[in-house]
Amino acid sequence: MPSLVLIPARLGSTRLPGKPLADIAGAPMIVHVLRRALESGVGPVAVAADSPEIVAAVEREGGTAILTRHDHASGSDRIYEALEKIDPDRLYDRIVNVQGDLPTVDPSIIRQAVELLDDPEVDLGTLGAVIRRPSEITDPNVVKLVGTGEGLRRRALYFTRATAPWGEGELIHHIGLYVWRRAALARFVRLPPSTLEKRERLEQLRALEAGMRIDAALVDDVPLGVDTEHDLERARDILKARPL
Repeated sequence: MPSLVLIPARLGSTRLPGKPLADIAGAPMIVHVLRRALESGVGPVAVAADSPEIVAAVEREGGTAILTRHDHASGSDRIYEALEKIDPDRLYDRIVNVQGDLPTVDPSIIRQAVELLDDPEVDLGTLGAVIRRPSEITDPNVVKLVGTGEGLRRRALYFTRATAPWGEGELIHHIGLYVWRRAALARFVRLPPSTLEKRERLEQLRALEAGMRIDAALVDDVPLGVDTEHDLERARDILKARPL
């Protein structure tokens, strides 16, 4: 089925204000994310922006950007507004949400996430990686995916900031890249925040509590998410040493 990639981006980050426009190797961070998404080859790409400055940066690169409301509660809400504007004829059934702070994301993992929706029973695809660093096991900022199955594909049962599941065995670091079936996204944004979503501060739990099926593909590495000045310097080092 046709796929459309949407990249939510907003200037008002609390930890790193203006980060979509932060310079990395001579280009704004949002432009690097746009390039990675285009390289995935899964379909057209557009940025769902909260400000004219982001729109201008994307358009200077020759990309497509949609100006959305600045007060959306989440990236899911922002991409849904952009989707309704860019595709009123509903040509696209798979909507890929690539976060706007992943300038070094491997295009191949975007493709892996999209392929999860080849199964018609799946409402939402995402990604995970086996935790290798001991410090991440108890870190509440590292969200754990609890799922069933073996190999490189899991069906999600829960997401948590706690260390789970208990006992011997691997733990899975959830990667917040999503591929929505269009009908599932439309349903999701109309639902109120759920009990567990508010408790864990994880919006994907709203989908699980509503009975949606989420499958995850396991990949080798967690892409670098830029949330702090330290992350930004790491991204600059990566892209300077190994331009993508």
